[in-house]
Amino acid sequence: MIFVATVAPYGTWTSPISAKTVADQGLRLGFVALDGGDIYWLEGRPHEGGRNALVKRSPDGTIADVIPRDHNVRTRVQEYGGGAYVVSNGLVYYSNFVDQRIYRIAGNADPAEPITPEGKWFYADAAIDERRKRLICVREDHSNEGHEPITTLVSISLEQWAGGSGQSAGEIIASGYDFYSSPRLGPDGSRLAWLSWRHPQMPWDGTELWVADVTDTGGLIIFV
Repeated sequence: MIFVATVAPYGTWTSPISAKTVADQGLRLGFVALDGGDIYWLEGRPHEGGRNALVKRSPDGTIADVIPRDHNVRTRVQEYGGGAYVVSNGLVYYSNFVDQRIYRIAGNADPAEPITPEGKWFYADAAIDERRKRLICVREDHSNEGHEPITTLVSISLEQWAGGSGQSAGEIIASGYDFYSSPRLGPDGSRLAWLSWRHPQMPWDGTELWVADVTDTGGLIIFV
């Protein structure tokens, strides 16, 4: 057998590795969460346009998608994203990439329902406050076009939404910094910790760790 070598000018040769080959390299797995005996994670799927699907593995070994096929679990907070879902007692709350609203779904049987209204708000890093029936999360407000978005920590009532009294974009509980991230409640819900920083610092340059007592009504008592 005779092989004939061909020579092409630099930069014009045809590569056997196409853009599609690179994009189809496989699933991207991340953001694992445990809820009782269930395991949740996100799958970034190149064959679905890069959609992030939320997947659950049940104790019996069953693996199934949790969210609708037209939903994408991804947040645009701080542009590069962040925590896009949280789960507790079989209830999942997640940010949908297209409209950036928070949706609620129980297992993978019920339809996903939005708990925040339509608007120019992005949400991330949600924590469930079981004691006060609410979510605590980072919110970016893009309502004032032409200006930098305002980032705060907000409280979103789960009772108000479930009771049919309307969706809430969130009640501000901490503000004043350019960036917030990672709100986390203590085991008994009496204290809240979070990270914050200001321009022009990056988070690895000048991040501040804050801790506050949480009142029975959900307010924060910050000691400076």
